[in-house]
Amino acid sequence: METRSYDQFCPVAMAAEILCSRWTMVLLRELVSGSTRFNELRRGVPRMSPALLAKRLRELEDAGIVEHRASDNGGTAEYVLTDAGRDLRPVVMAVGLWGQRWVQAQTSLRNLDPGLLMWDMRRNLNPVPLPSKRCVIQFLYPDVAVAKRAWWLIVDHDSLDLCSVDPGLDVDLYVVADLRAMTAIWMGLSSVATEVEAGTLRLTGDERLANRMQSWLGLSPFAGEKKRVLS
Repeated sequence: METRSYDQFCPVAMAAEILCSRWTMVLLRELVSGSTRFNELRRGVPRMSPALLAKRLRELEDAGIVEHRASDNGGTAEYVLTDAGRDLRPVVMAVGLWGQRWVQAQTSLRNLDPGLLMWDMRRNLNPVPLPSKRCVIQFLYPDVAVAKRAWWLIVDHDSLDLCSVDPGLDVDLYVVADLRAMTAIWMGLSSVATEVEAGTLRLTGDERLANRMQSWLGLSPFAGEKKRVLS
């Protein structure tokens, strides 16, 4: 690890030498959430350069937290958490819960990223309230750059795809939203009903999908944790 040693025998200091280099904890969040392939990890940390991502993964391998497994059939290799890596899950969750409780909402909503938001929504989407047929849901964020404005979620039985290029399929539900409003919903700081009433979220198309959006929308795993006021 590139972090300089604290030169302390304390287990907190020794763990910090491994876990507290830049991007490492965020990368662990992706691994704990189930991402195993390099490109999947890149989607979860889009502002991390590929070179730095590769370096951090090597460091986690050296620390015994991640195992790099080559595919037997020539497919894509995977990065799999070891026993030591899986043991970090409650640590990552505790950090997330602390951030949800104590980092103020205005600070949380400064760093908006439509790609990261859609990737997280795709990962946590609940297909149970959706019809058994294929559903195509288009999200449009008019307040962001054209290249990142339109996204499509395609739910087809057990498969779930996220596209940033028009897949050429009939759309069942159009979701037009301010990026800040949709991020607030994902974080549990707001709700679909609240943003619809405020005019920052507009739903057009299949009424069943629209009415059930709060139940199928993939929210943050920390969304149920309420903000607390710093004294």
